[in-house]
Amino acid sequence: MDITKQPWHHKLSHHLQLGGIETAVLDNGPGRGTRIAWVNTGTGLRYKVVIDRAMDIADAFYNQHSLAWISHAGVTAPERITDKGLDWLQTFGGGLMTTCGLSHVGGPESDEYGERGLHGPISNTPAEIISIIQPDPANGQLDMSITGIMHQVRALGPQLMLKRTISGTLGQAGIRVHDEVINRGNTTAPHMLLYHFNFGWPLVNEGADICWEGDWRSRAGNPDHIFRQDNNYKKCMAPLDSHAGGGEEAAIIDIAADARGWCVCGVHNADLGLAVSLRFKKQQLPVLTNWQHWGKGEYVMGLEPGTHPPTGQAKAREDGTLILLGPGESRSYELQIDVLHTGEQIKQFQTDLSSSIHH
Repeated sequence: MDITKQPWHHKLSHHLQLGGIETAVLDNGPGRGTRIAWVNTGTGLRYKVVIDRAMDIADAFYNQHSLAWISHAGVTAPERITDKGLDWLQTFGGGLMTTCGLSHVGGPESDEYGERGLHGPISNTPAEIISIIQPDPANGQLDMSITGIMHQVRALGPQLMLKRTISGTLGQAGIRVHDEVINRGNTTAPHMLLYHFNFGWPLVNEGADICWEGDWRSRAGNPDHIFRQDNNYKKCMAPLDSHAGGGEEAAIIDIAADARGWCVCGVHNADLGLAVSLRFKKQQLPVLTNWQHWGKGEYVMGLEPGTHPPTGQAKAREDGTLILLGPGESRSYELQIDVLHTGEQIKQFQTDLSSSIHH
């Protein structure tokens, strides 16, 4: 739907009749007191930004169809106590996008550089909102955005800041994420970042296609029931008894890029006539992890672009890939999520996937 061609002129009193951003505070359950922002794109795509959890994205719907997996925990208030060990999992709500980092992605570890919990503390960090720009359709302004800053700091130690803008355009079923990670300290700081996109039912269902192209290897420790050359590891599976509890598999992918350096991956559910594409720049996020966890009642497939695979700061330091940001230095990251609901859009997505192989 091209919203600019709809006959709403002189018929709207408030932009929320089309869409926009509404902020609120949850008042019940484990998320009580947590700030959120509901974003409605005016297309059927609407989603919840959890302001108090690094502006990560929880629920996401296209019309009646949920796109994201929500864990048993759902949205919880940030708890610093869960920054250690595997306790991150206690407040992992799943959701469309969970941020991992800013200086470690992977399992818990400890060395002479400190102790690091699973996937780092950033998703447990509230944002300071510095701007909300609403659409103003009467004046031809259809763009909208919310921007906040999160500090991952320690006195007399590393001082990393994440500045995040989540934006979109009325009439377009898409989400844009622009992140900037800045070293605000006076010493060099290690940096790793990974975006944990968690897709769930009904978008993810038996027979749906998992879409990515590139050379891959099975993650160390996998049983390799799924990620082996003679298996179709790009088809969503039925729930598996073997994935009860912590059962899972993952592949580490050197994802292909197109001639302009953009990578594309996503999910296509032909039964729903729906696909979701995720695009990012190879230079910024060179590694994609495909996580598959087909547990009963915990049925989720993850696509996770990152600066590194989720193998930890110690390994990145050892193999020379750890990013070290000097004082005042920054890195920027761009991601685009689109819901594709016409045959033409889905065909273009498939064409983009196949054309990226050769670059």
